[in-house]
Amino acid sequence: MVSIAILAGGKSERMGRDKAFVEVGNRPIIERILARVRPLTDDLFICTNAPARYAQFGLRLVGDAYPHKASLGGIYSALKAAHHHWVLVVACDMPFLNEALLQHLINLAPTADIVLPQIDPLGPETLHAVYGKTCLPVIKSRLQANQLRIIDFFDDVSIRYVPRDEVAQFDPHFYSFMNVNTPADWQKAQAIAAYLDDAREKAKK
Repeated sequence: MVSIAILAGGKSERMGRDKAFVEVGNRPIIERILARVRPLTDDLFICTNAPARYAQFGLRLVGDAYPHKASLGGIYSALKAAHHHWVLVVACDMPFLNEALLQHLINLAPTADIVLPQIDPLGPETLHAVYGKTCLPVIKSRLQANQLRIIDFFDDVSIRYVPRDEVAQFDPHFYSFMNVNTPADWQKAQAIAAYLDDAREKAKK
């Protein structure tokens, strides 16, 4: 079993409002995420320094163990707070998570300290990944040195990269990795949501 942490610590400056509560397909992104991940764990929680916003969901809320340390600090806080050894970490601005793909990552967890997709040569999907608690001391040393780029500690742990063709078996359009960071991203997400809803309706007929 794994824990699942939703990182909701970003400032949402480019969007101009809290990304987690932006509606995509008439539903806040955070609600879309919760619907996908709830069936996968008995330990679901949200990492946030604004607990009042998320109290409505009735989940455990976890603040930063090391404040102002960006996403790496969020990953560390999630690992520290998790009830299980393995933690699936996802960002709060990804409206199209794929449950089958997430389960595949979870199934691979025992093979390495980190399991994460790499569909883009520019870098892996660090906020759509499974981390083991074995990463804690390595991340802690980076945080204390204020070295906050996530991939910089990867040389010190074992990693199972999930390549593009393997991801495509579960999510051929790679919608899982769509982030809603800007108003332009939101418009694109709305179009994807409409396309997916239309496809579901046609499949029912």
